[in-house]
Amino acid sequence: MGVALFYGICFWGMALTLGAVFRHLPEYTLSLVSGCLLVGPFLAMGLYEVSRRRELGQAPDLASSLTCWDRRIGSMGLLVLVLVVLELLWGRASLVVFAVFFNTGMPSTAGVLQAVFNPENWEFVAVYAAVGGAFAALVFATSVVSIPMILDRDTDAISASLTSLQVFFSNLPVMLFWGALITVLVVLAFIPWGLGLLLIGPWLGHATWHAYRGSVRWMD
Repeated sequence: MGVALFYGICFWGMALTLGAVFRHLPEYTLSLVSGCLLVGPFLAMGLYEVSRRRELGQAPDLASSLTCWDRRIGSMGLLVLVLVVLELLWGRASLVVFAVFFNTGMPSTAGVLQAVFNPENWEFVAVYAAVGGAFAALVFATSVVSIPMILDRDTDAISASLTSLQVFFSNLPVMLFWGALITVLVVLAFIPWGLGLLLIGPWLGHATWHAYRGSVRWMD
């Protein structure tokens, strides 16, 4: 319980930081998201380690969960680099969508949400959602089982990513539902003040481990 609470507090802290930057310095939000993309996989791997030890009948502890990635730093580093490149491409595509489809001028810091959801920008919202959804699906497909696989089998990042893509497209309806469920739960967890992440963050970590174990077992 204490280990899960620690990771829940970490996810909550990331959410609070993102919210504060978005409110006061929105131009740095994308940079901070990139930082979270670097930290997130390591936090997730700690939760996977807890689930792995429980599966083996071993007692989980915080120290082992925090250091489980040290023997896999090369594979994890390469995978995180791939995810960061995808996120940067996502950000560049977002700027292009803004430039082409945003009709009311760039929003001010105080009125960004009002400007985005202005009726004159409905076309922008539709295109932005489509482009963002495509990149989000690609990131999800690449990482859905690759990170727990690296922890479990100490495989290389390329093999883990290809396996993740294979699992995603072989179980497309289930994976799309799982991705949508994660999105809905995370959005709900932000109400109020992101406190739901104290529970949802660790739960999703453990659920992802079990999803990995159930989806790649046939490849053994």
